[in-house]
Amino acid sequence: MKNESDLENMLSEPSDATRRVLSQTPGDFMVLGAAGKMGPTLCRLVKNAAPDRKVFAVSRFSDPAVKDRLEQSGITVISADLAERQSYTDLPQIPNIYYLVGMKFGSTGNESFTWAMNAYVPALVCEHFRSSRIVALSTGNVHPFTPVTFGGATEEATPDPKGEYAQSCLGRERIFEYFSRKHSIPVVNMRLGYANEPRYGIIVDLTQKILKDEPIDLAMGNVNLIWQGDANDIIAQAISIAEVPARVLNLTGPETVSIRFLATAIGKFLNREVAFTGSEQPTALLFNAARCFEYFGYPRCPLMKMVHRVVDWVASGKTIHNKPTKFQVRDGKF
Repeated sequence: MKNESDLENMLSEPSDATRRVLSQTPGDFMVLGAAGKMGPTLCRLVKNAAPDRKVFAVSRFSDPAVKDRLEQSGITVISADLAERQSYTDLPQIPNIYYLVGMKFGSTGNESFTWAMNAYVPALVCEHFRSSRIVALSTGNVHPFTPVTFGGATEEATPDPKGEYAQSCLGRERIFEYFSRKHSIPVVNMRLGYANEPRYGIIVDLTQKILKDEPIDLAMGNVNLIWQGDANDIIAQAISIAEVPARVLNLTGPETVSIRFLATAIGKFLNREVAFTGSEQPTALLFNAARCFEYFGYPRCPLMKMVHRVVDWVASGKTIHNKPTKFQVRDGKF
């Protein structure tokens, strides 16, 4: 990967399974919240998988360069503020919706806006797209902390969201569930756990700290990781399993990854000593994605290949998003 263009091409490459699923899915596609971290590459992946269909990208597009790149990829771009009811009058009815709208960073101190984006906007979407199928991106943060020896929380675990961000995300799921039942909208709430790519993610966070000789906090001593290209690919396929009432599906990698192990591996790659602070706790925010793998197979990118890709990118000084994941937070205050 020489540059961001190469990277985004990689993140936008669909698997053969996704090409097959989307070719068998009737109608065009729309990505709501298309200008965020995952939106542009998901749009392009869907377009690559179904080149004969229209793909619509909807967002405010505060960065015109994102809009331009999507249009150059053959995607129809619509600028709209999805928090405003009047924006929906100009949105076409599209049968397949990927919902990526959400608020996390800066949620502490801005709680009302967080709740509006995460729990009010889904109601507007469901009222407008009541004849569509919807894949709604959620977060594993709605899960309880579990002992690190338990293999992570399954979809059947009773939610226990920490802090208002996670609570609002559970609110988002409940709104989609409510309207799924009310209007018979097929929905799947995808609880994503820590997607990584060279510009963002836990591996970026750790690499930056090691390069700056800063200690690694072990408060959240174990995590799950998935390559963003694989997350995109599975999200695209998930339109095929949306159902009434809304279902929930965990989406992350198969390993329970020790932060101590991960940081040490990054340090070896960089030829740097790694310092740690704090100690591992007996519980962590972990998710079990076995059901997801049953539907869609295991991720294509294994853990250490993901680590090498990210560390090489960051160490070479290439562009990153400068949005720390704050994965070590245990009180839910983001």
